[in-house]
Amino acid sequence: MRDVFGQLVGQDQVVDQLKTAAGAAGLTHAWLFTGPPGSGRSVAARAFAAALLCAERGCAECASCRQVAAGTHPDLLLIRPDGLSYGVKQTRELVLKAAASPVFGRWRIVLFEDADRATEQAANALLKAVEEPPPRTIWLLCAPSAADLPTTIRSRCRLITLRTPPTAAVAAILRAEGVGEEVALDAARASLGHIGRARRLATDQETAAHRREVLAVPRRLTGLGEALAAAAALVKAAEAEATATAEELDAPEREALKRAFGEGSTGKGVASAVRGAAGALKELEDRQKSRATRIKRDALDLALLDLAGFYRDVLALQVGADVELANAGRENDLRAIADTSSAATTVRRIEAIMTCRERLAASVAPLLAVEELTLALTGRYAA
Repeated sequence: MRDVFGQLVGQDQVVDQLKTAAGAAGLTHAWLFTGPPGSGRSVAARAFAAALLCAERGCAECASCRQVAAGTHPDLLLIRPDGLSYGVKQTRELVLKAAASPVFGRWRIVLFEDADRATEQAANALLKAVEEPPPRTIWLLCAPSAADLPTTIRSRCRLITLRTPPTAAVAAILRAEGVGEEVALDAARASLGHIGRARRLATDQETAAHRREVLAVPRRLTGLGEALAAAAALVKAAEAEATATAEELDAPEREALKRAFGEGSTGKGVASAVRGAAGALKELEDRQKSRATRIKRDALDLALLDLAGFYRDVLALQVGADVELANAGRENDLRAIADTSSAATTVRRIEAIMTCRERLAASVAPLLAVEELTLALTGRYAA
């Protein structure tokens, strides 16, 4: 029987937990969904929200379930931070909205994706709402790890932990969507269990081409000049990808805002509306700029994860580990690196990649952080 939990891949234990909770008499008012990127934590949270708002506990067919899926249910507040952080002003506004009574269902549900992006002040504002929520409000917070949220918040939430979906399960999802068997399996392996990433690799030629360029980097790192050139290329590619993505998102938002303020209209009140539109447009542009910065950082982070996956495969070959290779189609490149370096060197390279990710998250200039990384990956320069 089809239900709202059908999109959760390889998460049987989590599904059982959520189905039981949705039908329980007493319900925890704060939940924290954690799991690695692509594991489906926001999918799980939305499915749970649908189950709580549906008279049939998540049938996936009724108007309520369809509205939750579309993000338009009047009793669901869906929060997706656009930028690198979520501020205290936004959080206070959210807390006020969350306190309203449900319109139709039993619950008023706040689904906060990327709750780890809340600033320290925002987290303090959120704590009071999570600690003492109105009797019919439920908070569903999503973050990569429980450690990404303050102890004061996570200690008041029921923890739901998702795992990385197995390759076979991800490939099965892609095949069900019409992707060929071989392409589905290759994309599932390459994504390291990230379902959205697997889907893009299987269906978008530009995404697949960008990944091939990233995986060609290790063989090109033969000296100082090559390392600096590789760093510049990685950052430039991330900027291009981020610009294209941001433009797709920005244009419809600008047009919608202009229409809302009556652009092109005439008559009484138009001058006042134009002044209001200017302020709103400036605020929108600031949000879009922040989002573009985040998109660029996320694009670079994906490239770094691809590099980490490459060296993980190298390490597996060096130590003779019986594991599935994420880059099974590039065994010649993997073997060439494995045969000309030690396992200790490979571990240091993986550590350098993780350090670069941390520096990017701390807002270090991308080119400087990536140049230091590519120099370290040559094996001749300290990380």
